[in-house]
Amino acid sequence: MSAPEQLIFLPGASGNKAFWQPLSDRLATPAARRFVDYPGFGGEPVDPAIASIDAIVQRVLAMLDRPTALIAQSMGGVIAVRAALEKPQFVTHLVLSVTSGGIDTAALGAQNWRAGDTSAFPEWFVSFNTDLSNQIASITQPALLLWGDNDPLSPVAVGERLNALLANSALHVVRGGEHDLASVHAQALAPLVDTHLMAD
Repeated sequence: MSAPEQLIFLPGASGNKAFWQPLSDRLATPAARRFVDYPGFGGEPVDPAIASIDAIVQRVLAMLDRPTALIAQSMGGVIAVRAALEKPQFVTHLVLSVTSGGIDTAALGAQNWRAGDTSAFPEWFVSFNTDLSNQIASITQPALLLWGDNDPLSPVAVGERLNALLANSALHVVRGGEHDLASVHAQALAPLVDTHLMAD
């Protein structure tokens, strides 16, 4: 697989496009950067055409027109996995941080985020559920999994399960890392991500 010509950064359900900026700023790779937002999340205007994960996946698929690394946080990881499954010829690498990746996290001890205040999220997202467990093994691109050992929303067991399912992956656990570890620990993680993006 060739080196990526572009990096597509996918935030979590906060919809915060700036989440990945600290890591992007520290990456040495010359690949172009694209930061995705989600209509209806994080203060972004609602778009009637975007009313499902499927619709967001289609937006990302439309961006896959050259060798691309998908770098994704939490909910964004589900979108990245879907995109890698649907357009594998354009996806060179995956970087997945504290995401379900489309597997059952409750069985692995994850806290149920829906039990809290979900008023900031579109209703279609709150009710969204998927199981990609049987498809994930067909993803052969190098995948770097970033987890923290202090994240109740996506405990290390989730990363370990994805690591077992993916054909070509490595799990890196950040001591004390929480759900925002990819942004907070960007300086330490950037060299790992750069090295990963050079992997075949």
